[in-house]
Amino acid sequence: MTTVTGYIVPVEEFRDFVVRCSKSVGIAEDHADSLAEMVVSADYRGHYSHGLKNLERYLICVRKGIISRSGKPEVVKQTAATALVDGHKLLGPVVGNFCMDLAMEKAKAAGVGIVSVRGSNHYGMAALYGLRALKHGMIGIALTNTSPGMAPTRGKENVLGTNPICVAAPGTDGDSFLLDMATSAVAYGKAINAKRIGVTIPEGWAVDKDGQNITDPNFVYGMLPLGGVESTSGYKGYGLAMMVEIFCGILSGSNYGHHIISVSDQINKEANLGQCFIAINPDAFEDGFSERMSELLNYCRALEPVEGENEVLVAGDPERKHMEKCEKQGGILYHPEQMKQANSIAASCNVEPMKVLKTLMK
Repeated sequence: MTTVTGYIVPVEEFRDFVVRCSKSVGIAEDHADSLAEMVVSADYRGHYSHGLKNLERYLICVRKGIISRSGKPEVVKQTAATALVDGHKLLGPVVGNFCMDLAMEKAKAAGVGIVSVRGSNHYGMAALYGLRALKHGMIGIALTNTSPGMAPTRGKENVLGTNPICVAAPGTDGDSFLLDMATSAVAYGKAINAKRIGVTIPEGWAVDKDGQNITDPNFVYGMLPLGGVESTSGYKGYGLAMMVEIFCGILSGSNYGHHIISVSDQINKEANLGQCFIAINPDAFEDGFSERMSELLNYCRALEPVEGENEVLVAGDPERKHMEKCEKQGGILYHPEQMKQANSIAASCNVEPMKVLKTLMK
């Protein structure tokens, strides 16, 4: 019996789909473009936990007025190198783009710019903001707190979020270091995607309500910190998650830690997430930054790989490979369950569904 194994959707078609869904619920055109950029970039780069999967959630929040359809973030206070911004419950990517641009503007003048934000929403893939800095030859750092989904080492209660960290640094000829990582073992969305498509998750990703390691995504209560349990240095991931809270929630005065409402509650109440964006201008330091960066990247890539592996990678390489794969196949590959979700979103927005370039069968 022949079955469908996947669908390939052209990148531009997916972008147009996100824009028309966004406009259908009243999102301003420029805000719709920012949302589309984030959602499409995530799936195109292989981070399916931050793309199409979250689109319906954003649209529901906008419909209910939990997320604002239009407007502009407000600079509450600032110095030559710092700023505090109120996101006024706008879409996370709209707030994030505004704040990274502001951080870069300050870095051009002062060498560094640090912007801490309150009143924001889920901003999607952290790498998006690092990439924004790279386009201007700057080092970019993006941090955000998230809903509690991880228990402190030795604890049972979820207190901290997966609190991702992005650090981007430019090399030569378009090369770069681009780290985008959760401070949990993996992003929560990966467990959700596993549940949706009916596969197990690796041991060391998540725990049940009793704090026990599980591989069945149907019983996930929380994610383990980066490193796993205490004996495998999970306390380091716990410490990094707390560090993110310092720069995001504590510094900005947004909700933080146990004060942040759950993801499910965020379709009924304002999230008030905290975020931090840092831009560093390499020109304010020793000349030749990009050349030294590329020399280190290429040295690591040229190392002899261990048995069973073909190559050594650096942060950002897996995403480049995924984008190359998308280009070769003519678009982004989606599982049938993901397409079912996309078609459901189209119906709820009363817009045309995504046009599929190719249906894969076996």
